[in-house]
Amino acid sequence: MLRRYVEQILNLYNYIDGILVVDAKGIIEYFVTYRPDVNNLKEKDLIGRHVLEIYPNLTEESSSLLRVLKTGKPISNEYQALSTYNGQSINAINITMPIKDGDRIIGAVDVSRYMDSAYERQDITLELKDKSEEKALYTVDDIITSSQQMELIKERISMIADTDSSVLIVGATGTGKELVAQSIHTSSCRRKKRFVSQNCAAIPANLLESILFGTVKGSYTGAENRPGIFEIANGGTIFLDEINSMEISVQAKILKAIEEKKITRIGGVAPIPIDVKIVSAINENPIDCMEAGKLREDLFYRLSVVQLTLPLLKERRNDLFFLVNHFIGEYNENMHRSIIGIDETVEEIFRSYDWPGNVRELKNVIEGAFNVTSSGFIQKKDLPEYLLNAMERSQCGAINGHCIDLDHPAFSLNKTMEEFEKDLIRRALSGSRNLSAAARKLKISKQTLSYKMSKYNLE
Repeated sequence: MLRRYVEQILNLYNYIDGILVVDAKGIIEYFVTYRPDVNNLKEKDLIGRHVLEIYPNLTEESSSLLRVLKTGKPISNEYQALSTYNGQSINAINITMPIKDGDRIIGAVDVSRYMDSAYERQDITLELKDKSEEKALYTVDDIITSSQQMELIKERISMIADTDSSVLIVGATGTGKELVAQSIHTSSCRRKKRFVSQNCAAIPANLLESILFGTVKGSYTGAENRPGIFEIANGGTIFLDEINSMEISVQAKILKAIEEKKITRIGGVAPIPIDVKIVSAINENPIDCMEAGKLREDLFYRLSVVQLTLPLLKERRNDLFFLVNHFIGEYNENMHRSIIGIDETVEEIFRSYDWPGNVRELKNVIEGAFNVTSSGFIQKKDLPEYLLNAMERSQCGAINGHCIDLDHPAFSLNKTMEEFEKDLIRRALSGSRNLSAAARKLKISKQTLSYKMSKYNLE
């Protein structure tokens, strides 16, 4: 209970890198680091050991934890140079607080932010989150992560933000492409100009063209003199999402606009110079999109001068519970609740689930649970039915949505494997433009796929 309660309390602070909790004798009861690249200590190696054993360069006088245990008074933003028992050197800014049961001090907690020149964290303090300052756009600090993959992306954002080079963000639905795009803009010298986002999916070519380039009055029925987003965002940044859904004819005109740095409104004749940084995003493998004719090769190479590939949530498991705690803190504030965390059963479910909707799905699941939970912890009964059904199917070895009963008289391994193979082929076919693309997904030849389709009478 203490572990979960402390984690929730610490959501009050911005940019936490590490947390350490000791009991009244200085024995470590809880530890977590969100920057394993700076501090690679493991909780399992620390629990039950004295804080001075872990940091042998400290004394009872120089350790902020031991001083707080002695005085009962919190310490704010104190610099400490730490040397660990395994040879690490860590520079940290700490807020140290006593944990009390009535008037009795039962422990202390250190909230740390590490000082790392690679991330320009030299002049830093830990502060309470200021919810009164609403930001219109995300910044790089809104990318919540403890994974090295995402930290590298954050580092690259600061490196590419001030260039005029085009950026292509590749990532599945829910991985945070818009968050990264906005962070590029707010990290750049263009941040005082406009950031204009346009989802290109399922918009007819003529309508999308007018949105992008603007119109001249009389160019078609009902047309007025209106600027397009290239003009509106002049001096700033344009974010084109799902470019693989854009019709080829519009792709050609966008390529021309980027290369010439000027556009012409629909029905107009005068070219209009533009100065915009182009950030685009795609939710499929770009090579597959080009082979399927959904994306022009020349546009891809023009847009992907810099390419950022966002990992799936299941590929950044270290972030899972870090994000859970972050979203719980966020919804506690927004919905005026005091949820402490998730219980052990939900923790196991979250750990086993594949999160096909990635970070967006996780956030929605937490928000949904906040609407229905009646206790201090999110429980299994508070989770959406689809997630629980998916977990049940995975645990019972489901095929086509049905559980496999090994004890059933009609069970046959060969028949079951055939059904599984048929299901995979159907899914590959339904999500592909042609047989070649489906075969690539299945990692088999086109000839093998044709044979299996004939074998199972599949269209």
